[in-house]
Amino acid sequence: MYKFFLTLFLMTSLNAQITDGVAVVVKGEPITLLDIEKEMKLSKVDSKTASDILIRRALEKAEMKDRKISVTNEEVFEDIKQTAARNNMSVSDFYEAVRNANGISSSELKEKIKEKILSQKLHSAIAYSSMSQPTETEIKEYFELHKDDFAHPSSFDVVIYQSADQGRLQEKIDNPMFYSPDIATNEQVLPYDRISPELASLLARTSLNSFTPVVPDGKGGYMSFYIKSVESTKESGLESVRNQITNQIMAEKRELVLSDYFARLRHNADIKIIRDVE
Repeated sequence: MYKFFLTLFLMTSLNAQITDGVAVVVKGEPITLLDIEKEMKLSKVDSKTASDILIRRALEKAEMKDRKISVTNEEVFEDIKQTAARNNMSVSDFYEAVRNANGISSSELKEKIKEKILSQKLHSAIAYSSMSQPTETEIKEYFELHKDDFAHPSSFDVVIYQSADQGRLQEKIDNPMFYSPDIATNEQVLPYDRISPELASLLARTSLNSFTPVVPDGKGGYMSFYIKSVESTKESGLESVRNQITNQIMAEKRELVLSDYFARLRHNADIKIIRDVE
């Protein structure tokens, strides 16, 4: 009898500890306090927002399962190859760049890419039939309201530092007076419209008289750009950004459709709040 009550007590205690760690249950899937804490740090949001993000993510996973949406390894690798190519990198260089910039391993990157493609497929399945292409009036109105968003520098005057030794190059960035024959320099003017969007974004985010982070050069070595000057801002004409505007309008429409869909899904779903998150 004593053993029976002891076992019952231990089981009750264990269940209490498990329940204490669970904040929300979405369609039978638990979201723990630890999950919420991690999301708060990752997304830099408060606990309520983190909880909402995780509930939406859980609902999306349930929808993917119900709709039998899947992603193959080939699709993941093709996405990685295309991203690497846009950045003029080999796949191995791209893996290394991601690892150096974000501390993410190649297996972790593949998992994140898989999640991204799954979400894209789900979102397309939900929103496709509810969306229409923007009209000419919508495009023109959007351009007039967001002209400042489409302004960009004309060109960047840079010094490109290249080396096969990443450590040497980093030493140069940390100490501009440092000299090494292993580091080659090349001064160039890079027109905004003739470089990749990723490189343009990297240069635009870098302050004057500063180095960009070290990135692979696509040839097995490394490079960093020193920003000497930036040519004056250029306002884009409507035709040059028409596709960009169309994509942005469609993205906004898609998010409205998805927000409404998942709000209704959340309202009707089996969601149990174990404890309020503040």
